Amino acid sequence: MADTFSSLVDTFKNMGVTKAYGTPVNLGGQEIVPVALVSFGFGGGNDAGEGASGGGGGGTVIPVGVYATVDGRTVFRPNTLALLACLVPLVAVTGAAVRRAIAAGRR
Repeated sequence: MADTFSSLVDTFKNMGVTKAYGTPVNLGGQEIVPVALVSFGFGGGNDAGEGASGGGGGGTVIPVGVYATVDGRTVFRPNTLALLACLVPLVAVTGAAVRRAIAAGRR
């Protein structure tokens, strides 16, 4: 099990940075660099008494936007759909908290 874990550590040591910023692409005369939010994790277990073991892992990549060169300046252009998808849960939780605070203030 220790060999497997050390192998995973070696494999994913620099994965976050290389996956968060993509390879620069020339598109329509502009050089763009894709940017993403990258998250991944692994877990495992072992029950010495029964001889059972298990493990798993998963991850997510959300395209946040691109860095583009416009008129000699580097600007960030966000991915509007990803931004909205990430903001919807935040707005929902904030709205529920405000609603509960107003209800508690009326009592």
